[in-house]
Amino acid sequence: MMLYPPMADLVDRVGSRYLLVNLVARRARDLAAEAEESGEPMDEKPVSEAIQEVYNGKLVAAECSEEPAAEPEVQPEAEQE
Repeated sequence: MMLYPPMADLVDRVGSRYLLVNLVARRARDLAAEAEESGEPMDEKPVSEAIQEVYNGKLVAAECSEEPAAEPEVQPEAEQE
């Protein structure tokens, strides 16, 4: 079984595996919470949707300052403008 999209492409888009995992996990939790609040079933698993958002460029990690943060900020691309 192959992973699609390729892990190397995802890491290139985000910068590091650590940041990728945190970014996808946070977005997946947000997607699951939104689906639960609305009461609508999800067509895909939240992690799969979050990975696709990273791959398509819709989800990017916010630039952070020198201070370490507890978790990276997640900003869908539409919110950055």
